Amino acid sequence: MNPCHPRCPNAPEPVPVHECVKCGYGILAGDKFWDSPEGKICEECVDDMSAEEILKLCGESLTEAEKEER
Repeated sequence: MNPCHPRCPNAPEPVPVHECVKCGYGILAGDKFWDSPEGKICEECVDDMSAEEILKLCGESLTEAEKEER
């Protein structure tokens, strides 16, 4: 085949469409990512993030509940 099949060892490396701001690896065409306020984050990094980290990136935080005085 010309060009080489993508699984061929002689095939060129795929060119990333974006770069993940967390890990620095390329995000390839067809990959899923989050276009966060800080930049594009790959699906693997999003999966590794806690809910608190995601809220912080969005400028939000959890609120501590306090007992109301009557």
